[in-house]
Amino acid sequence: MTQYKLFINGQWVEEPGQERFPAINPYTREEWASLAQASDQQVADAIAAARTAFETHWSKTSGAERARLMNKLADLLAADAPRMGRLESTDNGKVIRETQSQMLFAARQYRFFAGYADKLWGKTIPLDQRDTLDYTVRDPIGVCVLITAWNSPMGLLSNKLAPALAAGNCVVIKPSEHASATTLEFAKLVEAAGFPPGVVNVVTGDARVGKALLASGRIDRVSFTGSPGVGREIAAVAGRALVPATLELGGKSPNIIFDDADLKKAIIGALAGIFAATGQTCIAGSRLLVQRGVYNQVVETLVERASRIRLGDPCDPATEMGTAANEPQFARILGMIDAAKRDGATLAAGGGAAEGPGLGKGFFVQPTIFKDVQNDMTIAQEEVFGPVLSILPFDTEEEAIEIGNNTRYGLAAGVWTESLQRAMRVSRSIRAGTVWVNTYRAVAVQAPFGGFKESGFGRERGDVALDEFTSIRNVMIDFSNEERDPFAVKL
Repeated sequence: MTQYKLFINGQWVEEPGQERFPAINPYTREEWASLAQASDQQVADAIAAARTAFETHWSKTSGAERARLMNKLADLLAADAPRMGRLESTDNGKVIRETQSQMLFAARQYRFFAGYADKLWGKTIPLDQRDTLDYTVRDPIGVCVLITAWNSPMGLLSNKLAPALAAGNCVVIKPSEHASATTLEFAKLVEAAGFPPGVVNVVTGDARVGKALLASGRIDRVSFTGSPGVGREIAAVAGRALVPATLELGGKSPNIIFDDADLKKAIIGALAGIFAATGQTCIAGSRLLVQRGVYNQVVETLVERASRIRLGDPCDPATEMGTAANEPQFARILGMIDAAKRDGATLAAGGGAAEGPGLGKGFFVQPTIFKDVQNDMTIAQEEVFGPVLSILPFDTEEEAIEIGNNTRYGLAAGVWTESLQRAMRVSRSIRAGTVWVNTYRAVAVQAPFGGFKESGFGRERGDVALDEFTSIRNVMIDFSNEERDPFAVKL
């Protein structure tokens, strides 16, 4: 039984009588680690450590030195990917083939943004006044709070931490209480890489910790990944404090298959879009829109393939789909399936908890498909965050676009067609932050990621992520040697 402490100011700390909570393996339903519930004082200590580190040295550290440390961190994480992947699969039930690859993707992010650490250039700006030099400088924001979700702790953290460190910020990380272990193990790698004390701090616990961080009055930015409901609360608190926020929230993404698509490729994409991560991803292609001419063929093939998805131990490389990440989410998924049945959606595959040899006590849900779904049904509008696919028929391109956009979310979308013209038209018309054409769930560190509408605001990954963690300072220098009439200045 691993007993985790908090990582504050470069030290592993706990208080006498520290409140604790268990880490539950969703495959065995057994407690495998004990985590510290950070107190208000420990939260304050973490923020103070980050503030001191920022003001005394980290904001003054050269970009070259920040890059050296980030590259060292990337090397350590990549070398430790097998162990870290197994820990994350143990903690949240995601299959190890994905968790290990996410560790390598995270390492790639730290290397990518390390390359920007010494290239945060400003620009000179030509003004109307001839004898005035005007230029901009990109400054780090300060102390940033990074709050991550339980579905991909290390991948989501790298979206935030890599650009934050490259820009010269110090951070306090609050992982989900449902999956905190790998973030704490990662803090050991931060320590081993040689980052100065206070630059990276980790405090664990439930919503009380997040509220204490936001209520402190001593932070400069918050970046959150999670549900729209919690996102609203964070945005409200941040707004009252005039603290900028980046919010990466939910999705109900349309994955659109036209009748001229390469169906073999499209069906693989549809399966990967919803079942590869047990549907527990904000970009899940949970609404599959299929043109009527190929509708029956697509439905029949998906149902047959879904029946052969291999469920099992998430740490077994042969497993294709793992568990729901925790008991509350398990119950929510099953509740959404039951609601869809009551609403009249036609169940085509799955439809309940999965049991059988090799599944033990795990929080397994059958790969579930509903067909002939109407877009106004709850199952087509509410994010399930589970392995539940809603298939909707459509006739025309215009109808597909209308259905695709008829949601309060706008995170991602997929378009499957062999027509370049159609791909261009539809990708331009779908209101989503990411539109994939003839692929789905593809990611790249260079490509910006974020959503529209209730999927949040701000962008992660790509060079634009640096804008979330820097502020622009303008410098104007008059070198004319002329006396100016102060009353002639125009504003």
